[in-house]
Amino acid sequence: MKDLLVIFVGGGLGASARYWLSGLAHRYSGSGFPVGTMLVNVIGCFLIGLLMGSMEERFLVTPTLRLFLTIGVLGGFTTFSSFSYESMALLRDGEMLLGLANVGGSVVLCLLATFAGSAVAKLF
Repeated sequence: MKDLLVIFVGGGLGASARYWLSGLAHRYSGSGFPVGTMLVNVIGCFLIGLLMGSMEERFLVTPTLRLFLTIGVLGGFTTFSSFSYESMALLRDGEMLLGLANVGGSVVLCLLATFAGSAVAKLF
């Protein structure tokens, strides 16, 4: 039961951070492209690489802290369900170039960010 509570609290924090950052990016980008969602996904992927790389390679953490940070906070923060919906909406609306840019950009940038986070974790 303790693990569920830890994940619940972390998920709420992550979702709140996602809402804030995605909204901020949308306000400043001024475009129809889902910049906020892509930004959140890239940052989330970098952070999961950094955290998991650090926890596996260098820093021993309690299972509870690991659940809180990865499944809770980052699980609430990343937005691939939003990514999927927004990509389909762009394609459905005939915005093929934007839809494909969102899919390709998100996948490539998130994989690169996860790799970079893992590489940075090895520096410590």
